[in-house]
Amino acid sequence: MTRSPGSCSNRVAPESAVTHAAPAVVLVTPQLGENIGAAARAMLNCGLTDLRLVAPRDGWPNSAAERAAVGALDLMPPVQVFDRLGQAITDLTMVYATTARDRQMVKPIVTARQAAVEARGHIAAGGKVGFLFGPERTGLLSDDVSLANKLVTVPLNPVFTSLNLGQAVLLIGYEWFQSGDATPPEQLPMSGTLPATQAELQNFFAHLERELDACGFLRNEEARPHMIRNLRAMWQRAQLTEQEVRTLHGMVKELTTLRAPRRKG
Repeated sequence: MTRSPGSCSNRVAPESAVTHAAPAVVLVTPQLGENIGAAARAMLNCGLTDLRLVAPRDGWPNSAAERAAVGALDLMPPVQVFDRLGQAITDLTMVYATTARDRQMVKPIVTARQAAVEARGHIAAGGKVGFLFGPERTGLLSDDVSLANKLVTVPLNPVFTSLNLGQAVLLIGYEWFQSGDATPPEQLPMSGTLPATQAELQNFFAHLERELDACGFLRNEEARPHMIRNLRAMWQRAQLTEQEVRTLHGMVKELTTLRAPRRKG
């Protein structure tokens, strides 16, 4: 095993920036430094920092990779460089090979989402996980794939499944990050205010309906109950804040009691 010599792009990252309990990303014979840098950038986006290179064509360190990484390599531990794939995975207990082709091998095939869930369980149990990515032109060779425990495929348009190296790493990394992320699927930032209470909403409904009755908008007695229900449902869907309810009260008041002609000029 050989490690890359120190460079400005391989400073040891601060402890807070390093994710120890996360899979390794192994790029097998990558060709372009730009693609290595894009892969590193995608990794750090998703909390992955263990980057391993197997026989990079243009050597390492690589200035093109540093530029494409946009600072990501500065926040990651030193990239490890190996001569052969077997050397790069000796410490791993579960290895996934990413591929879009049928390899005619009897190996479990999982989606990236399933692999991420499995990887978390494996790491939680004390194991070490790695994902293999092949070179840009050919992808992983069958001999490389034979060293993996499982294959990973990403469901894509069957007519065109080609991904560049950075995209492939980002897809796997994103599924890994999402499998442990607790971000709510929907949020409503309140910008310092609070959601309106039902009491506040009902008070506004009463104010609005009173003024709509006064101006004759609800004059059709037969349709009135249905119209009121629709209006209330509309305002409920809006998820109004306390401030918004106060603003609506003010609007109704201006329209009905304090209306003044707009001055011209």
